[in-house]
Amino acid sequence: MNWMLDYWRSSIGGKVTMAITGLLLFGFLVGHLAGNLLLLSGPEAMNEYAAFLKSKGALLWVVRCGLLAVFVLHVITGIRLARENRNARPIAYARPDTIQASLASRSMVFTGLSTLVFVVYHLLHFTVGVTNPEHFTMETSAGGHNVYGMVTASFSVVGIALAYVAFQVVLFFHLAHGVQSLAHTLGLHHERFTPMIKTASVGVAALITGGNIFLVLSVLLGIVEVQS
Repeated sequence: MNWMLDYWRSSIGGKVTMAITGLLLFGFLVGHLAGNLLLLSGPEAMNEYAAFLKSKGALLWVVRCGLLAVFVLHVITGIRLARENRNARPIAYARPDTIQASLASRSMVFTGLSTLVFVVYHLLHFTVGVTNPEHFTMETSAGGHNVYGMVTASFSVVGIALAYVAFQVVLFFHLAHGVQSLAHTLGLHHERFTPMIKTASVGVAALITGGNIFLVLSVLLGIVEVQS
């Protein structure tokens, strides 16, 4: 275990950890969005999907806890690397060299921590029902958990909907730079391909966060029927 810890503490080990955990989290985001898009298909499709996940019982919680651990490791490693980079240059330049650095790259720690706050809120909201228990306890006519009703009732509340949209904007900036960093760590950097990778990163980030924002606004604007 000592060699693993020593490797993680190294600069290369930290970057590899960020790449692996980032890739796992990216895969989760894609799968999560794909499942949530069932909201557009109506209550039956959404609730059947939720019931399928719930039927996995302990396995589902193992996956949830594993993903949360991966996310925490991702955040901790990111903070450590950012601190080491700052300590390596204790005396700031007389002229800050941030002209070429994008807003997304300069705010990775902030957007990462903000996303962690959002994940905690999201779990309290939809997974354990702490923040809005009146939505969490909704049931279908058959007596099952009415996930469609819970989601639509929640996003019909302006404050909740706007909070989710705001967090997605933060996530967009994190993903836009995160995908670029992942490609760089994997050795996919070349003066010919880097501009295309940057464009693709922004496009992928826009698709994921834009899809989530569309789902929220589709309820708030009445495109998707609210079930109470």
